Amino acid sequence: MLKNNPVMKKLVETGEERIGKLAQQLLSNEKFVAAIQMLVARSLAAKGTMDSALRTALSAMNLPSTADLEQLRSKVDDLERLLASVEGKVDTLVAKAQPKK
Repeated sequence: MLKNNPVMKKLVETGEERIGKLAQQLLSNEKFVAAIQMLVARSLAAKGTMDSALRTALSAMNLPSTADLEQLRSKVDDLERLLASVEGKVDTLVAKAQPKK
């Protein structure tokens, strides 16, 4: 109902225009862009520090990290493929060894 209201449409369009202009002004301001870049860089550095501390804490508690679990999953997958290959070869040998009827 509000979507079809011409006054609401005009308000939304005006709001979108003003937000667009504000975004353009902010992005053209070098100090603002530099501040955002510094904020992102510091956030990434903090995340790296937190990840490292978390790995250390998990290791101290003798708990696996996500990377440890992924590595284990990869090894299990490799073993499953090897086992399937061995089973196939054993089945082939068994079939050859059975007397033909």
